[in-house]
Amino acid sequence: MAHPKRKISKTRRDKRRTHKKAVVDHISTCPTTGQPHLFHRAQWPEGKLYYKGKVVMEKELAD
Repeated sequence: MAHPKRKISKTRRDKRRTHKKAVVDHISTCPTTGQPHLFHRAQWPEGKLYYKGKVVMEKELAD
């Protein structure tokens, strides 16, 4: 059976194991439009680009 060459510290071992516990819902609602979206992402409801509750850009309509 294989044995480790060096001892792995408790801190290093626990850092590796933390990722398996992360079960967080990363969905937020926009305070302006009320639309659900991912954290730190912009969304396009009604032809306008919203980020952090502010209009960043408007979609141009082709005539």
